[in-house]
Amino acid sequence: MFKMANNEFKWGSMKMTLTVDESRTLYSLLAGGDERPFLDIIADFTSKIPRTRQFIACYSLAILLEPKKLLHATQRLVGFSILHQTYSSQKSSSNPFISFIVHAASDEEAENCERAFIFQLLASDSSSDGKEFLKKSASDYIVHFDPSLHALPKREQLQQQFCDEIQAQSFDFFSKDASVRNVVPDPDVPRGCDANSVEFDQQPGIVPKVGSGEKDVVGLLSNVSPRGSSPEWIRPPPPRLPTQNGELVWLNVDDDHELSWDHEICVDSSRGAAARDLIAKAVKGPLIPAEHEQAVEELENDPKLVYHCGLTPRKLPELVENNPLVAVEVLKKLINSPEIAEYFHVLVNMDMSLHSMEVVNRLTTAVELPSEFIHMYISNCISSCENIKDKYMQNRLVRLVCVFLQSLIRNNIINVKDLFIEVQAFCIEFSRIREAAALFRLLKSLE
Repeated sequence: MFKMANNEFKWGSMKMTLTVDESRTLYSLLAGGDERPFLDIIADFTSKIPRTRQFIACYSLAILLEPKKLLHATQRLVGFSILHQTYSSQKSSSNPFISFIVHAASDEEAENCERAFIFQLLASDSSSDGKEFLKKSASDYIVHFDPSLHALPKREQLQQQFCDEIQAQSFDFFSKDASVRNVVPDPDVPRGCDANSVEFDQQPGIVPKVGSGEKDVVGLLSNVSPRGSSPEWIRPPPPRLPTQNGELVWLNVDDDHELSWDHEICVDSSRGAAARDLIAKAVKGPLIPAEHEQAVEELENDPKLVYHCGLTPRKLPELVENNPLVAVEVLKKLINSPEIAEYFHVLVNMDMSLHSMEVVNRLTTAVELPSEFIHMYISNCISSCENIKDKYMQNRLVRLVCVFLQSLIRNNIINVKDLFIEVQAFCIEFSRIREAAALFRLLKSLE
């Protein structure tokens, strides 16, 4: 682990090389400098490269930018803009690449256009409107570059200006340590050779030469690492000692292991205990007012408790008959559950009663019920009235159904046209009952 200003990076917990897809994304952003504005490319970088991977991507960019002629001029400008703007929201000293950027701006052997662009990046931190030049593309910037409009400071001036920021960094990306950097110059290529006449040498650990294409740059990006290239072992590692009974086995995340997670570990087993007890009691008989209020409050405070209260579709009829208001609250919370169709099926097919109609009526005004469910329930109510033998109970149920249907019609819960013939026949059959006659007149008024 190393520290950089206020940030920490832990090598052991991070994949230190770019994936092939990340490398291709980074190359496509570099290649976009011919047409796209810098700001668009930087926005794509922050959106397409995850935040946890941006440091590795920027480090790989720094590796590409160090050789003068590895990238084209437009690609180099895009690379420096990404290195700077990725950390522009922080203080300059928090940018892990500030010393590299300052060194590039003060390199008198570099092109004046590039030095001027980098100096503008550094100066934009203290200027409110200093980022107008980033609205151009890299090619436009180069074509319209006027050396007379840019005063390039000397190396000593830049280093003195950014002295505090450079000293704030407690490491140097390009310092030598126990390992060897995995990108080194090819000694067989003469310095200053023509960019268009050099062939590529694909030996491991060698920088692709001038004029590299996508394949070469992507291959390089996928293999560079801040760790460098350590000497390889000349023999295989020794075998592991046998694992003893009861001994924990060390697992590396990158290894091909199938891991299983027990989702019940550390889960509060008491969650929903009170709701389960109340629902179990509500299924067996009516709750007293205090218990009813507590059950409703438990469900209101945590709607997900309904999945832990132990109410199955098979127990719903008992809950409806004993505590219809609690049943309404439970069904309201279950309305988006994949199992709600099973609860509706049970509710439609249970024996018709005052309580079941009360539950359905309250649900229609509280949530949006499937029209198929409402139509099936009405058909079941009509069928139940027709099949009952006891005249007293039949008259009572007919009155309940008629009042129930009038409520649905007046509240625009159902479309009368879908059930007109069935409901009209029901009203005619029981026309001796006052509520049926009133329902019939309501139907006629809607024609």
